[in-house]
Amino acid sequence: SRQRYVLGDTAMQKMAQSHVFLSGIGGLGVEIAKNIVLAGVKALTVHDTKQCTKWDLGINFFIHEDDITGQRNRAEATLHRIAELNPYVHVAASTVPLDETTDLSFLKQYQCVILTEVSLLLQKKINDFCHAQQPPIKFISADVYGICSRLFCDLGDEFEVLDTTGEEPKEIFISNITQSNPGIVTCLENHPHRLETGQFLTFREVNGMSCLNGPTHQITVVSPYSFSIGDTSDMEPYLHGGIAVQVKTPKIFYFERLEKQITNPLCLVADFSKPEAPLETHVAMLALNHFQENFGRRPNIGCLQDAEEMLKIAMSISETLENKPQVNGDVVKWLSRTAQGFLAPLAAAVGGVASQEVLKAVTGKFSPLQQWLYIDMLDIVTPLEKMESEEFLPRGDRYDALRACIGDSLCQKLHDLNVFLVGCGAIGCEMLKNLALLGVGTGQDKGLVTITDPDLIEKSNLNRQFLFRPHHIQKPKSYTAAEATLNINPYLKIDSYINKVCPATENTYSDEFYTKQDVIVTALDNVEARRYIDSRCVANLRPLIDSGTMGTKGHTEVIVPHLTESYNSHRDPPEEEIPFCTLKSFPAAIEHTIQWARDKFESSFSHKPSMFNKFWQTYLSAEEVLQRIKSGESLEGCFHVIKTLSRRPRSWTQCVELARVKFEKYFSHKALQLLHSFPLDTRLKDGSLFWQSPKRPPFPVKFEFNDPLHYDFIVSAAKLFATVYCVPFTEKDLSEEAILKIISSVKVPDFRPSNKVVQTDETARKPDHIPVSSEDERNAIFQLEKSILSNEALENDLQMKPISFEKDDDSNGHIDFITAASNLRAKMYNIEPADRFKTKRIAGKIIPAIATATAAVSGLVALELIKVVGGYPADAYKNCFLNLAIPIMVFTETAEVRRTEIRNGISFTIWDRWTIYGKEDFTLLDFINAVREKYGIEPTMVVQGVKMLYVPVMPGHIKRLKLTMQKLVKPSADKKYVDLTVSFAPETDGEEDLPGPPVRYYFVQEGN
Repeated sequence: SRQRYVLGDTAMQKMAQSHVFLSGIGGLGVEIAKNIVLAGVKALTVHDTKQCTKWDLGINFFIHEDDITGQRNRAEATLHRIAELNPYVHVAASTVPLDETTDLSFLKQYQCVILTEVSLLLQKKINDFCHAQQPPIKFISADVYGICSRLFCDLGDEFEVLDTTGEEPKEIFISNITQSNPGIVTCLENHPHRLETGQFLTFREVNGMSCLNGPTHQITVVSPYSFSIGDTSDMEPYLHGGIAVQVKTPKIFYFERLEKQITNPLCLVADFSKPEAPLETHVAMLALNHFQENFGRRPNIGCLQDAEEMLKIAMSISETLENKPQVNGDVVKWLSRTAQGFLAPLAAAVGGVASQEVLKAVTGKFSPLQQWLYIDMLDIVTPLEKMESEEFLPRGDRYDALRACIGDSLCQKLHDLNVFLVGCGAIGCEMLKNLALLGVGTGQDKGLVTITDPDLIEKSNLNRQFLFRPHHIQKPKSYTAAEATLNINPYLKIDSYINKVCPATENTYSDEFYTKQDVIVTALDNVEARRYIDSRCVANLRPLIDSGTMGTKGHTEVIVPHLTESYNSHRDPPEEEIPFCTLKSFPAAIEHTIQWARDKFESSFSHKPSMFNKFWQTYLSAEEVLQRIKSGESLEGCFHVIKTLSRRPRSWTQCVELARVKFEKYFSHKALQLLHSFPLDTRLKDGSLFWQSPKRPPFPVKFEFNDPLHYDFIVSAAKLFATVYCVPFTEKDLSEEAILKIISSVKVPDFRPSNKVVQTDETARKPDHIPVSSEDERNAIFQLEKSILSNEALENDLQMKPISFEKDDDSNGHIDFITAASNLRAKMYNIEPADRFKTKRIAGKIIPAIATATAAVSGLVALELIKVVGGYPADAYKNCFLNLAIPIMVFTETAEVRRTEIRNGISFTIWDRWTIYGKEDFTLLDFINAVREKYGIEPTMVVQGVKMLYVPVMPGHIKRLKLTMQKLVKPSADKKYVDLTVSFAPETDGEEDLPGPPVRYYFVQEGN
């Protein structure tokens, strides 16, 4: 279901009808196979003619040691492991030779062909065949050699895309349209339209200039808040209202064959600081292909002669290309040196991108790659320049492919690494696979991978969390992932936990724990947890690599002590909250009605029942409560609790009646009350209409039993009321006749207008307490007495069953209620309704997800991990932002850490920490003096967390100078130190205090 939100149903259906052929099940082929089987094509044929070797264990996560001893073919060995990723995909293996003499007509049964590890001559031949078919067979080729990777797409002469970005069509509220040529449309203030020139829109609900409603208009952007639409000078003048809706238009993409593209390549630039890099890698990889054709092999590891030979070939190739690009000797040399090797994380990154291109090819969804993507890892090898060539030679183990790229010393550092991976969801699973292939945590004496995740496996995880299978559902993610990772590399040492990493678990994940880790990798789905772990990494000077995805978008960020800024150094703008008055009375978009319905669910079925239970746990009987309120005590929440008790439904019939009464209250009386408070002709002080865009007047909904929406609301609400009030019901109770019988005899209360003030101020917050009047209090006493007399305040009556919202269980009726309630409210306000699927995404705050982006992001993280382990300089690290839909991939250098000046040349960064060693009778004054003596500046304020230890202007604080640090801080017995924040007097009075770095105060000298 998470992937449906990325691709949409049309694309999912097209994908489920497509047949795909994939040749070469090495490290890159298996990545592509995994991603497209998880995505759900109809059938995949995996083709390979090679036998499994020891080498494959370090690059192919589905090849195991017994495949090597059994001398199995790679396609046959991996077949069942690829197939069990998704029971809906038919996976077949082929082991017949594919070469210059093969009759290619067997490819006609496929919609898409992917080649890896195929010679360039054969790639051209197969590409010509695919391009010539009617319709063309979509052709993709991809390769990873050593530190370089290449991806090429040819989807035919003309390829139509129905949706180029996958973004929701924008809806824009309008405040004005000029009568001019061209007419200028202005949006509501503070709401930028975010449109681009050339896009198309339709209008609806425009008053005055109503002839604009309906037809499609092409726009030209004038400013972030306005755009022009053509001649409006002869139209009626604009009065008010109107919504502009973006219209998606199909786009044609044009492709050339491989043969032609080789001489004049169209490349995606991934690193704008090196725009020439793609062409340089293009030439180097062509030179490698020619070297293979000439010598029947790849260049030998570290062989200078082969590198020279390849450089000559590159020079001559460059002459044959249209732009005659410069040859980069470094790229050619390093490609030659490492060409026999293989970087598994690079294959994960390229495999993620390539798989998304396959999905585009078979669905026509998103913009395809035109036509080449090159990613090189020159950053990784440049610092290895001085290493002996022996370092890169094979040792006959599973890490030979990696060793050929990064040398044995760096391999050993990876084996001895202690990594803490937080989260075992989609990125976590991919990350564990990358760590296993790199041999992280496999050292004989050192090295350990620690993982934690509090969640259990859900069915909706299986489309991208590839270590999990259907029989794992409801098992802990971390234990299951650990077990599955050992299948990839049995030598991995792995500790798995099911804790959340948060302040409550600091006893487990203590400073001591962090200090033992060499690097922390986060695979989280929320900002709050990232901020917390980042603060722990900064406090303990630990490198952190963070990443995340949302649909086809992804990011990676590397944080290295003393070199880069931290995650908390930058803040995203907070999410816009929907104003309280908009939710309560003036919804303008379906998001508002869904949030309203979600809030109703929370208050009726979770919050109220919880408060009810809490109240009756505090006061043990109804008689006691009655006595107390009669004697004038005011008990918090008692009015609402007594009201709930007196109206408590006690049968299925009463639950249905309650749902019917709520229908009237929410969807009829609410509208009548608003129109009573603000009749349709109400005007504001400036003379403009009260009811104009974005305010929409409501109209009462008349209950119709035969309207499926009305019926759904009654049934879903009644079922939830029955659950919270512990009322049993049967299948028979849910029949239409049974419900019709109850509803036709319900007496619905008539509408009586009230003089309640309706909140119209957008900045007003929801009030915490609504005051209870004395009349309400008298009423409560009467109702409670009545309940006690009629024996309806017994122990069972004083309990309810709160419901926790669960979006993924379709049988619980939660989303059914929210969909019905939201769409009824939308109908009342004349807002376009949303189907159950869209409602579930918005109400459940579901983050769309797909395996392609996850795989790409995790591969990039693992590449940065190698650099962190090697202790590389700041300019080697790269952050990445990608969106596979458009497609873009942007690498940027990390942000350099900022220095904060205090004064007199004293400065600090976020990574600095000052230390002071005290003793038993050390006073606060001693501490202040010690800081001045050691660091040359005297603190004027000392704070511990949120507790102010010493602020001179606070009453009584001067006396604290004589108190011992032990007394002020009150440490627990095992605490050796405390982290304090200090600040310093400004240079001139009246300015802010100057901040300082954290000061770690040890209660006694180290070693005592």
